[in-house]
Amino acid sequence: MTAVPEWMRPPRPEGWYADDLDHLPEAPRHTELIDGALVFMMSPQRAWHSRAVSALLITLLEQAPTGVEVEREMTIRLDDRNRPEPDLLATRAPFYDPNRTYYTPDQVLLVVEVVSPESAHRDRTVKLRKYAEAGIPHYWRVEDEDTSPVVHTYELDGPTRAYAPTGIHRHELRTSTPFAIEIDLDGLVPGRPS
Repeated sequence: MTAVPEWMRPPRPEGWYADDLDHLPEAPRHTELIDGALVFMMSPQRAWHSRAVSALLITLLEQAPTGVEVEREMTIRLDDRNRPEPDLLATRAPFYDPNRTYYTPDQVLLVVEVVSPESAHRDRTVKLRKYAEAGIPHYWRVEDEDTSPVVHTYELDGPTRAYAPTGIHRHELRTSTPFAIEIDLDGLVPGRPS
């Protein structure tokens, strides 16, 4: 059995805190914190996932109104023990900070998770619940359905702090929230069979 590196040992009995992520230079890229535990993305990323994220990033950047920024792979500090890293997020952060390492839920309008085999359970259940409890208004989950992207959209129900599904989108997505967005889903992932 290989010994666990010292940096992987939690600094306290209750685990890791959100701010600890900024002080772990040895941690692999895309390390998340869920309920005080470090979650590593160790499996290789599939080309489908990478292309879907890149195409959605470009599309959302082109359509975002003034005052809305779209970021890729930035963590959200949900609370002291949770700092997930969605694939994309749209924010209304007040200014650009080149040293920013996370956003807070009140700055986030939309979170997008592109599901991969490794993240499926977290994206479909754990993160869905945590983003809603933190008050993030919109959540999209993008699934690979025979190499075609299918987007499951959710909107926050404020009083219950739970997401209500607002649609399952195939071929195209049109919405006015959190801002006016039109996406040709069939054109998102080049190279898919016709």
